[in-house]
Order: sequence, then structure tokens, then C-alpha cells
Amino acid sequence: MNGITIALSKGRIFEETLPLLAAAGIEPLENPDTSRKLIIPTTREDVRLVIVRATDAPTYVQYGAADLGVAGKDVLLEHGSDGLYQPIDLKIAKCRMMVAIPAGFDYANAVRQGARLRVASKYVNIAREHFAAKGVHVDLIKLYGSMELAPLAGLADAIVDLVSTGSTLKANDLVAVEHVMDISSRLIVNQAALKLKRETLEPILAAIATVVER
Repeated sequence: MNGITIALSKGRIFEETLPLLAAAGIEPLENPDTSRKLIIPTTREDVRLVIVRATDAPTYVQYGAADLGVAGKDVLLEHGSDGLYQPIDLKIAKCRMMVAIPAGFDYANAVRQGARLRVASKYVNIAREHFAAKGVHVDLIKLYGSMELAPLAGLADAIVDLVSTGSTLKANDLVAVEHVMDISSRLIVNQAALKLKRETLEPILAAIATVVER
């Protein structure tokens, strides 16, 4: 296809990207939450959206199956961003990457004594770098869902996870004790597409950048 393909994931990223795309005259003709289609046409004949898992967006853009995409900083750091141009922090889907522990666990003392901590996370690379920088020895346990269960079930001493409101932590008697980094979503661009489709892509990037900078 000679037009532009944009990789988006359903949910919060999709919803918060819509106003940015609208500024470039791009609006989906179907709602991915109600449509079974994974490729959605837009109000611009030369632009289509592909609906992917959040963790797959960088892969589609990296290999050229999509020209543009939107991915969280967490995904880009965890899965790598080789061959991707990241021109704009969209400042959407904001949250924080935090270390959380069961209420009552003496985290400061455990870290200070140099004991090995068992840490569960979906983001093992980010967690590894965070604890390495602190000089803390950790055994990392990769999980794909419900991080909060790991300390409750005795699988881990702590978790590293994304926190928006903190209500899930509170409901499971967990406490955030350390801020790892702030997370937001980035616009990502295939580097080859930026050269080959520059005339089409540049006005889209400029329109999105204008909205973000307001």
C-alpha cells in the first residue's frame, strides 16, 4: 500500500490518540471496540489504522508493516526501539513506574542489608536496570498479569509495575515505595518510511506536534 499505515492499540492509547489524529484530518470510520476488523479505514483514503497489542506496536513499525505507531515509553524501553524514530512525546496515557511492596514489609531495611530481593514484574529489563543502579541484588520473576498477586501469594517481596491512581495497590494492601520513572506514550516512525513517504508524513507529524505543544 502506497498510503500510510498507523499501528495503535485498543483502550486508553487509542482513545487519547484520536484528538491528535483528528488534527491531521484522520478519523477512524469504525470503532475498534465494536468492530471485529483489525484494519480500520479512516476519513482519509490514504491512511489506515491497524489495531495491535500495545507491546506489538514497535515491532510493526520497526519492520515497516506500519509507518507510524503509538507506544508507551515502558514498551519501548522493555522491548527495544532499534530502527525507530521517536519524534514526539505525545504526553498521553501518563502513569508512573513504581516499586510496590506489601504494607508492613521493611523495604528500606531489606535493601540496606544487601539481601536478595525477589521482584515480580512484566518489565524485567526496566526493573533490572533500576535495582542495578542502586546496587541492590534482585531475583527477577517475569509475570504477564496481576502483579499485585505475587507478594500476596508469597511469590515475590516486591513488584515493579505501572501505577495510575494507586487504587489497585490500595485494594490489595500494597504500598508504592519507590518511583522508577514517569511514563507517557510516544509517536514512533519507521525510519525508511520517513525518507520514502516524507511528503505525506511530515504534515501529519507537524499537525500532531502542534496539538501536543498547545
